[in-house]
Amino acid sequence: MAEFKVAPADAPLGEKLLTWVDNRFPASKLYKEHLSEYYAPKNFNFWYFFGSLALLVLVIQIVTGIFLVMHYKPDANLAFASVEYIMRDVPWGWLIRYMHSTGASAFFVVVYLHMFRGLIYGSYRKPRELVWIFGCAIFLALMAEAFMGYLLPWGQMSFWGAQVIVNLFAAVPFIGPDLALLIRGDFVVGDATLNRFFSFHVIAVPLVLLGLVVAHIIALHEVGSNNPDGVEIKAKKDAQGRPLDGIPFHPYYTVHDILGVAGFLLCFCAVVFFAPEFGGYFLEYNNFIPADPLKTPAHIAPVWYFTPYYSMLRATTDVMVNVLCVVIGLGAVGALLKGRLAAPLKAAVVVGALVAVVLLKTFDAKFWGVVVMGGAVVIMFFLPWLDYSPVKSIRYRPSWHKTLYGVFVVFFVILGYLGIQPPSEMGTLIAQVGTLFYFGFFLLMPWWSQIGECKPVPERVTFTPH
Repeated sequence: MAEFKVAPADAPLGEKLLTWVDNRFPASKLYKEHLSEYYAPKNFNFWYFFGSLALLVLVIQIVTGIFLVMHYKPDANLAFASVEYIMRDVPWGWLIRYMHSTGASAFFVVVYLHMFRGLIYGSYRKPRELVWIFGCAIFLALMAEAFMGYLLPWGQMSFWGAQVIVNLFAAVPFIGPDLALLIRGDFVVGDATLNRFFSFHVIAVPLVLLGLVVAHIIALHEVGSNNPDGVEIKAKKDAQGRPLDGIPFHPYYTVHDILGVAGFLLCFCAVVFFAPEFGGYFLEYNNFIPADPLKTPAHIAPVWYFTPYYSMLRATTDVMVNVLCVVIGLGAVGALLKGRLAAPLKAAVVVGALVAVVLLKTFDAKFWGVVVMGGAVVIMFFLPWLDYSPVKSIRYRPSWHKTLYGVFVVFFVILGYLGIQPPSEMGTLIAQVGTLFYFGFFLLMPWWSQIGECKPVPERVTFTPH
């Protein structure tokens, strides 16, 4: 048992109270470890705003969600009317609802930019693999939370969007129909679906999300933050054991992040007060119509933050499956002709290629579309073991790497746009190319990340005071 600290008799009341708390709870210790004595690299740039902004949006969503739950009724006959009641009759209800709906989209904007920063600066590399994995798990939980919350207004797009997505699980071989039935809780999307989605959205997934956020921050503070140079600041320390290129997170970066928070809140409030629907991207116009199981909208599409993956799902057609079979066959032939492989390895390549082709042709394209959509998220978990580049940061990689990352972003945005649009032959073709590039970017990373001559990485971070 640790010895109790004793405050001096003439100490201020605040100091005595803090001493009393510290003897029973490590308040000062936590403050020092995670704020005042947590040394972060001194060369953070604007890309490092988005981590704290993600935490801010999470708080906004939780607080506004609590007030919405006070008036919302998770009943298929009352849900839409309860949302209208919040919008029209509850004092400031319209503001709370618009903050929550705008916050959902803002969350994904911030998280996408936060993940992209990790991608370009190599924040997933050793020793931060677990930080990245927790981050990807947060992204996955966030997608589940957003999807379940999207059903709750019980409008036309809520109902039919849930109908389409839940029915995708029916494409899973053998267990698909039972799995879809389990998720719906009924043979159709109805009151049982609404109730279980409400309980998961309000209680289960937020608890998981908060746990993952805490784990993400603890893992980050254990190994230390990355920086734009990809240099480990813990390698160079002064006589007191403090990093030479580090500064205390508080007060320097707590004040620094106020700039990011101010800029974010300006944009956030502009959308909430002047364009809460954001042209139908944040709140779709069809969702202002009560759910009608007998009237299907002309075009069903998810909210914008799901559309890149939805576009990959739609791009996985029978033609795409046939192309993949040809690619696998050519890859196996190329490995046999050019690779100096032993006989057992050659046999393994042939058998593996045959098994892959048989599996692709055995199950229909709809199932493989679901696999592709899920695989597009899951593949990011393995990023720390796909990147073989000798340097972390894009600053010191070959110049053409920047172009490759740029093309990746362009294709991701195009896939998102195509996912909103009605299907077309040209759109499907472009989406198929984008899907192949997306997976090729990750799966071929062990090869292309080693190509080219990297620039010398400095021993210490580059920093210009401003």
